[in-house]
Amino acid sequence: MTEKRNLLLTIRYQGTAYHGFQVQKNAVTVAQTFQDALESVLGKREDIKGCSRTDSGVHANMFCVNVKTDSKIPCDALVRALNVKLPCDIAVQQCREVRQDFHARYDCKGKRYLYQINNSPIKDPFAYRLVYDYRYPIDVEMCNRQCKDFIGTHDFSAFCAANSSVEDHVRTITDCGMVRNKERVTFFVEGDGFLYNMVRIMVGTVLEIAAGIKAPGCIPAIIQGKDRAAAGATAPAWGLYLDEVFYDWKSLDNTSEE
Repeated sequence: MTEKRNLLLTIRYQGTAYHGFQVQKNAVTVAQTFQDALESVLGKREDIKGCSRTDSGVHANMFCVNVKTDSKIPCDALVRALNVKLPCDIAVQQCREVRQDFHARYDCKGKRYLYQINNSPIKDPFAYRLVYDYRYPIDVEMCNRQCKDFIGTHDFSAFCAANSSVEDHVRTITDCGMVRNKERVTFFVEGDGFLYNMVRIMVGTVLEIAAGIKAPGCIPAIIQGKDRAAAGATAPAWGLYLDEVFYDWKSLDNTSEE
């Protein structure tokens, strides 16, 4: 019996119309929509493995999915066919054949997230549900310094949604900061993993420091206290982007088709 091919597909999507990535009952999700397109092209419904879960309304500049299939369709042809079947807010960027034991989630070494803020007194109608409209002044240089206190290996219990079922709250953040390009302010963070709502709570905390609600330098104490109530509000989902997914690309083997 011929072994199935294991394909790694890299996609992008605008999450506005979806209730997150993961399949849910009675809700339209990215995974369901992607599987529908895949079934249309391959002729059968295959199981897919996603690199992460994203909340309702969250976007992805890069999201990885792997699927095992008997299909012999070349990778470049599969990309073209899927992009014909998918709606305009989901696109396949690349497909490559990878080793049999590759798993999009469990082989992931880390992720990078962005949070996009329109820091203007005037809302941007062309970025509706794509950025967070925040009209109050942000001292980005000061906030960038605050963000550095997230870097390191910490118990991030204070930055995890109260209804999370995950028991281990220790994560390692390797980079974090905030930059400005005119009225667009971008919060960025990289790490080996993230808790439920963690990035959005980090953003909410930094914005409360910017607004004078919390004192500069408070983040280490909040982390140490492990109390969700001490951290800031959860920023809205629509400003959040999964920006990059990290793998040991050299270990995926050399059977890729570009």
